[in-house]
Formats: sequence, structure tokens, C-alpha cells
Amino acid sequence: MRFVTFEHQGQVRAGALWPPAGQPEHVIDGAHPARPAPLQPLAASMQAWIEAGLVALSRALKASPPAASCLLPLSGVRLLAPLPSPGKIVGAAFNYLDALAAGNRPLPEEPVLFVKSRATVVGPDAPIRLIPGNQVTYEAELAAVIGKPALRVHRDDATAHVCGYAIFNDVSYTNMVREDCGFVRGKNQATSGPLGPWIVSADDIADPHDLAVELDVDGVALQASNTSQMLFRIDELVAHASARMPLDVGDIIATGTPAGVAVNHVPPAWLRHGQRATLRISGLGELSNPIVEI
Repeated sequence: MRFVTFEHQGQVRAGALWPPAGQPEHVIDGAHPARPAPLQPLAASMQAWIEAGLVALSRALKASPPAASCLLPLSGVRLLAPLPSPGKIVGAAFNYLDALAAGNRPLPEEPVLFVKSRATVVGPDAPIRLIPGNQVTYEAELAAVIGKPALRVHRDDATAHVCGYAIFNDVSYTNMVREDCGFVRGKNQATSGPLGPWIVSADDIADPHDLAVELDVDGVALQASNTSQMLFRIDELVAHASARMPLDVGDIIATGTPAGVAVNHVPPAWLRHGQRATLRISGLGELSNPIVEI
């Protein structure tokens, strides 16, 4: 199922799109007294639902059609980042074969990881606020949500720790990364982590390594690839990261971006005030955000 966090009449809570297939028009209100039985014992927060087991919850909800009274029109709510405050975001750099070829980079021998603050996360339609005088790029990415604690897990067991997937835009200040020879500053500016529009539970993604990834700015296509281009697959990323730090429930693995980042274009396609960046990943929907210079 597609799980959301939304605001309605000034209150924020978790929900699920209904019907689970096709073009959903309603949201199951996770705080409504008549919500389906699988949600009754749970707080109406995405973190609580992930801790309870998102895949099991997906399957239970599909078998428990909701009462009409707990449904809200999707058009009548404001979608927020589905996981508004993840524990941490572990990003993978240099992880797409087509991007490495476009940059004439050698293949890294192991995943290159960095950590991005949860404070960077914003939701659909929230503005990406640019600091003037910088070279800022979009990066369309598949985000894997950790649903079970992982510490030194073997690759063969790693995907069992992933409960769902979402679209992530790893907005990056390229000049800062270059100047610092590192990722901390360039990856951690405010509003540089758009996430959404929902989390699709892992039971509804047959193969996360066969998903089309696209990004356009104001309708101009700038990235078009497939998650099959990943150098290190999700199981490798989870295993590698968990050997170096604990992965907690509600953490996110941002799995890298394909060719077509701003510097790949002539002239470079740096983000500018007034633009809109739109990302699409097959099976995961569309994430779109306006660009605003502060």
C-alpha cells in the first residue's frame, strides 16, 4: 500500500491511500475512531506504523476494507513528507554506472556513504530554498526505508530490514562538496531533502532494481535512467552501512542518483529561483517541488 503523512484541518497524522491499486482518490484517516482494525492499537504516526511492521500492516489493510466514514478525499488533504522526521538518511554517492561513465569516474571498490540530517526533509510541493551564489543540483533517488534494526547484517539478510520505498531528491550544493572535499556541508543545507509523496510498502514493489527514474525541471527532461544501473544494490548498501553504524527503524538509505545531474549538462543546469523540479519513479508516483531563492 501507499502510506502517507498528511495535514487536515490543522492536524497531522498518518494515513493510507485507498483503494490500494489504481489511482487512489481517498485517504484512510489513521486517527479516525472508525479506522480499520489493524490501525486501532497504533498511534497515527508513520514512525509508529513502521515500528509495527509496514508490510504486515499493508497486507492486513488490504484484507480490511475501510468504513466510508474514515475516508478523506485525497484532494482535501495536504500531503507532507511521509516520514517527516526519519532517524537519519544514509546516502550513497557514485552509485550509478551511467553517472560514473558520464563523469569519467572509476568504479569505487565499495559503497561511498555519507549521512544527511533528517532536518533537511521536506514534503511534496514544499519549496526548496536556495542560498544565493551557489551551484545547486537536483538528484533523483530511490529511498529505502529501514523497518527493522540492522547492525552488521549479512547481505543475504539485508533486504528483510527494508519495509518500503519512496522518492527522494538529494538536493546538493556542488560547489560546497567540491570546496570541502567532503559531503557534510553540501548535503545538509535546509530543505535539501524532499521526500514523498508516499512510502510504498515493500510487498508492492516486485523488484526495486528495475524501476524507471526520471527528473525534469520545468518540463525539461534532465535525468532518465533505471535503478538497474545501481553499482551497489540495496542489499549491499544495507549490509555495508550496518557494518559501520546501527541502522534504526525509520532510517532511510538514499541509494544514489543516475546520470544527468546539473553539471552533466551544457550549460550546467543549476537550480534557479522560480523553477520546479519533478521526480518520477515507476510504481512510486511523482514528487514535485518549487525552487525559491532566499
